[in-house]
Amino acid sequence: MNLHSDIKVTGKLTIKKFNSKNELIQEVEVPNLIVTTGKQYIANRLTSSSPSIISHMAIGDQSDSPNLNQIELVGELGRSELTSSTLVGTTIVYVAVFEPGVGTGSIVEAGIFNDSSAGTMLCRTTFPVITKGLTDTIAISWTVSVG
Repeated sequence: MNLHSDIKVTGKLTIKKFNSKNELIQEVEVPNLIVTTGKQYIANRLTSSSPSIISHMAIGDQSDSPNLNQIELVGELGRSELTSSTLVGTTIVYVAVFEPGVGTGSIVEAGIFNDSSAGTMLCRTTFPVITKGLTDTIAISWTVSVG
């Protein structure tokens, strides 16, 4: 009997930009990279209630290619607490909103963390430039699947 199971962790995110009138003006969907610290985080959570749960998302302005050894964003501009995290089967969707004045600039990278200022990074991705003005809002829905 050959019992074989490949478990993969994958992710993607949808970024929506809204203007000051709350009108959707840009939407981007991109895949992400589950970094090594993210994989270690998942394994640790299988045996312990530490480290703390994923709680924040960050956006930044550096487009260096994602790699497995990264532990933080390269040029973090802002971090927001998750507004929700929803588990359905083996998929979790994290949502965060970057209100006007938070993370303003040329956004090209994002990450998920378990702390408001440092913490463990689960995922990181880069994407084409989204220019976030002072009155713009960015909403990110980040889907992570284990399967």
